[in-house]
Amino acid sequence: MSLKLIDLFAGAGGFTQGFAQTQRNGSPAFESVWANDFNADAVKTYNANFGEHCTHGDIVTLLDDPMVHIPRADVVIGGPPCQGFSPLNKNRELDPRKQMWIPFMEVVRRSRASVFVMENVPELLTSAEFELLQENAAAMGFEIQFAKLIAANYGVPQTRTRAFVFGSRLHNPKDVFPPKRTHYDPRNLKPRDPALYVANPQPWVTVREAIQDLPDPVGTELRGDVGTEALHFGRNPTQLSMNRYQAIPEPGMNRYDLHRLAPQLTPTCWINKTTGGTDLFGRLWWDRPSVTIRTEFYKPEKGRYLHPEQHRPITHREAARFQSFPDTFIFKGSKVEVARQIGNAVAPVLAEKIALAVLTHIRNDQQQRRTARAQARQELAQA
Repeated sequence: MSLKLIDLFAGAGGFTQGFAQTQRNGSPAFESVWANDFNADAVKTYNANFGEHCTHGDIVTLLDDPMVHIPRADVVIGGPPCQGFSPLNKNRELDPRKQMWIPFMEVVRRSRASVFVMENVPELLTSAEFELLQENAAAMGFEIQFAKLIAANYGVPQTRTRAFVFGSRLHNPKDVFPPKRTHYDPRNLKPRDPALYVANPQPWVTVREAIQDLPDPVGTELRGDVGTEALHFGRNPTQLSMNRYQAIPEPGMNRYDLHRLAPQLTPTCWINKTTGGTDLFGRLWWDRPSVTIRTEFYKPEKGRYLHPEQHRPITHREAARFQSFPDTFIFKGSKVEVARQIGNAVAPVLAEKIALAVLTHIRNDQQQRRTARAQARQELAQA
């Protein structure tokens, strides 16, 4: 029997996708029974992939509605809005989005889930809000483990780092979390700690491995909502932008190289900013994972989002590949909305590793309970 799953702040459903990919004895180990997101297009995407059970709306308002029923679930997952903790948010001390762990935990309570997994930016773990979250979880009978996980260490072609909080009221989840790394950085020549890795880990998955099979992008618009071609389109750069792309032709180049090689093409604000921002207007490297994919990856001025060789930003399809979405995943909405869904998602391949940890944790508890019952019966018989 599949374990019942709820996904909050679900977005496109990258977290759910990882759990949906997890098998137990040849069958899906988890079944999504309820989800929620505030973005209507994200809800359409989620429902197109997992069934019509993602509810659109503000989770606080929904929880106040007596007509809204939260179903019974074994596991609650989700990534409350992270902008409140992000170092890019200058007003984060006053940001109400930091409080979204409260409705998250309310759904955990109402669903009577035994396990929850929360994803957020690493800054969560050093915040006052996290201390309150821990106190709340402990009062509900949960023990917590938390860690910062680099997606590339788990087979995702991206060096995205996120905090994950694993809570359980079965027993302490330290038996499975953080999950052992399946991949390693081949540039790091230090001996790997075998306690941190599975047997025979593989090198990080690179940009080349993720996208080298893709043809040149076609057009500038979405073509359908599923399949390789649907998201593999380009843009119409200005001549100035094209000149800038051509001025930094080698993988790994960035705005500093632009300033060095073509100062006449370099924006004044970049010339005046002599520190920080080494990824801005940068090209990806073929033989490394991608940098973190954010919601505006199609704008090179926002980060290292230029193709390693071609004179263009990466496409939506390439960004989805760097996030480890399968090409069969259906995306709904405009170009901007789909980009937002891709950039905000939990990478499905990393989510699958977490799902395996959750599954192992629950199975370990079930085995311990069976062993305890058998021992009790034996002692009773002997008495």
